Amino acid sequence: MQAPIRLTVNGSIHEIAAGPETPLLYVLRNDLALNGPKYGCGLGECGTCTVLIDGSAARSCVIPVSGCAGRDIVTLEGLGTRDKPDVVQQAFIDEQAAQCGYCLNGMIMTTKALLAINPRPTEQEALAALRYNLCRCGTHLEILRAVMRASGQLTEAVD
Repeated sequence: MQAPIRLTVNGSIHEIAAGPETPLLYVLRNDLALNGPKYGCGLGECGTCTVLIDGSAARSCVIPVSGCAGRDIVTLEGLGTRDKPDVVQQAFIDEQAAQCGYCLNGMIMTTKALLAINPRPTEQEALAALRYNLCRCGTHLEILRAVMRASGQLTEAVD
């Protein structure tokens, strides 16, 4: 029997009994019941499974759980609460930056990572950071506005 893998997720420590090559996404969703990260492509290309690992955006569907021991993992659920959303979550709400909502986890988590290293990105920098997150519903303009709102550069109300 393999030794459990110790993960720190959203500030809590978990002992996980999973094979070392198990994708982090499967552990987050199946073992920890964290449904913010979604299964999209399974290849790390669409961004729906994005989490923060040590503050950087990472595709959890292609990262083996064994590589996450001793690292700080944050999922969408770890950003804010329903009553007190994170500033990025609130910006996405304010800008109504969702249609089907499937891409939102990746968009929000990537935005959170971007703002941690660049608190006031230009629109071009925001677009570059989000370029590998796929949205098929066409809410790209609202998503960009949400990034700019979260950075404090957009303050007028949504029409």
